[in-house]
Parts: sequence; structure tokens; C-alpha cells
Amino acid sequence: MIHVTDKAAEQIKTIMQKEGLLDHGLRVAVIGGGCSGMSYKLAFEKEPAGEDKVYEEKGVRIFVDGKSYLFLNGMTLDFSDGLNGTGFSFLNPNAKSTCGCGTSFSA
Repeated sequence: MIHVTDKAAEQIKTIMQKEGLLDHGLRVAVIGGGCSGMSYKLAFEKEPAGEDKVYEEKGVRIFVDGKSYLFLNGMTLDFSDGLNGTGFSFLNPNAKSTCGCGTSFSA
């Protein structure tokens, strides 16, 4: 399961409302690339794909494909809008190392 902090859930809902995507879910995935080997990908999608794991956390529907789930299970998605940077952050217990920007990792 992927956990979503209150701050991340608020931001996701705000973006969905502004974009007219209130009937969508958040796809959380891992793709190859980035300076550490794998990168996180977030996208809004209307419906899950056939074999996706689907669940809801703090009012946000989350879609995760099976391959990504292997790397993301137990991860926490957070959001920061402080002076040191704005954006989503990924607190992933499966990551063996991460890059300086925090958006790529190795497992």
C-alpha cells in the first residue's frame, strides 16, 4: 500500500479540482531512468488498468501497476511547500539509495 500524508492529499485534491479531474485517480508508478536508475511517475487517470492495485487513502483513489507495486509498497507520498522546495516527495523504504533531487532511486 502507498500512504498519502494529509498535506499530499490536500494538494492532489486541489490539482484535481483545478484541472476538472475530480472523477480521476492518481497513478503512481516507477519508470526506468533518472540518475539512480528508477524514477517516480505521477499522473491522473480516469480508470485503472486491468491488473492495477486500486485503493483509496484520505479521499484519493490510487492506481499502481503490479511491477511498480514491488518497488512502492510501503512508500509514503508527501508534499512540501516550504522554502527548501515545493513539490511531492517520496519516502520509500524499498529504496537502497536516492539521488539528490529525491525523484529517482535504486532498489
